[in-house]
Amino acid sequence: MKNKRINIRNLILLSAFAGAFSVIGCLAAYADRARVEAYPADISGDEIVSAVASSIDSAAEEVLASSEDLSTETIQVTSEEAGATLERTVFTVTEYEAPVTMYTSDTVNVRNGAGTDYDKIGKLKWGSETQVTGETDNGWYEVSYGDTTAFIIGDYMVTELPGTPLVFVGDSRTVQMQMAVGSSDKAYIAKIGEGYSWFKNTALSEIPSYAGPGTTMIINFGVNDLANASKYINLVNSNIDAWTEAGITVYYAAVTPVGNCSSVSNAQIESFNARLQSELDPRVQWIDGYTYLSQAGFSTSDGLHYNNDTYRSLYSYYMSVISQA
Repeated sequence: MKNKRINIRNLILLSAFAGAFSVIGCLAAYADRARVEAYPADISGDEIVSAVASSIDSAAEEVLASSEDLSTETIQVTSEEAGATLERTVFTVTEYEAPVTMYTSDTVNVRNGAGTDYDKIGKLKWGSETQVTGETDNGWYEVSYGDTTAFIIGDYMVTELPGTPLVFVGDSRTVQMQMAVGSSDKAYIAKIGEGYSWFKNTALSEIPSYAGPGTTMIINFGVNDLANASKYINLVNSNIDAWTEAGITVYYAAVTPVGNCSSVSNAQIESFNARLQSELDPRVQWIDGYTYLSQAGFSTSDGLHYNNDTYRSLYSYYMSVISQA
């Protein structure tokens, strides 16, 4: 196919000549009228026409010379480029004999084709029950979405209701983190003023209701009963086998620092944290929020609890540690 070329300079010059000759004709007519009237009476008509034409030629040359400083650029556009269309992922669908119920294992985009180059037409939250009508040859599922057929990438679809992505287990600080960051795709097993006894007798039995395959669980107890370090260590270590077999990834979040607090000192917190970090089962991963807030700073009105900005900052730190694991 031949290239289509557009020469900008030619277009500019054609426009310039069209306007210039219009102006030149008028100016020359007025200027040369005076000359014609000044010519001797016996000069011929042909000689007058020749003189006027010479004036127009001179004016045209001046216009051309003034246009030489115009920048020129040639743009080449192929006919293939002009008619090109956006290429999309090509796929085939194997339809199921009957729809299959599946669940989303995370918040996931719903698209109008089996590829990330297709348009997003919606979004499903974690745990959404979805009717799957087929699967593609490139790892996507065809699903019923409202009144239409759509596609979800297979990495985020499971046959059983998955565990909640994040489960937080703790005391009043966990309760307040929930208030600061919200509960979407998260579960909180927490109560104000509680510690080891509530963890053992109440929270422990509630964990299986929320945590399952793919769940990350963050435990944060201790600020209300720092003397119970040994009991926390034994309780967590005695349950790590069951949690691991259930597909749960377990983190223990360090007790974070206090401000001007009469009931708890940072020296006591540091001692508690050091024991747990060294004696917890290696499968329990450690999140050092204490050092993070000590360096990043925090705001507290009562010395013990933080404001929402501090809780959001601490939550972001938790997520950064988990994402790098």
